[in-house]
Amino acid sequence: MADHIEEKIKNYRTAPFDARFPNTNQTRNCYQNYLDFHRCNKALSDKGQETSPCDWYQRVYKSLCPMSWVERWDGQIEDGNFAGRV
Repeated sequence: MADHIEEKIKNYRTAPFDARFPNTNQTRNCYQNYLDFHRCNKALSDKGQETSPCDWYQRVYKSLCPMSWVERWDGQIEDGNFAGRV
């Protein structure tokens, strides 16, 4: 299983099609992958497991989201006033 994930990450080019977000506007897809990355990191860290499977979400949101949004969201998480449930 881990080998399969590592292979997907290695062969990653851009965000794949996600049936949850079929429309052209990928704003929600960007935001959801950002949340999924932070939720995955938190869940695996709390269990004491390696967080490398979360890298997939990070690569997807970094290819979809404008960096200004990511920087703003990171700052909001640090300040404790991020609107999403992480």
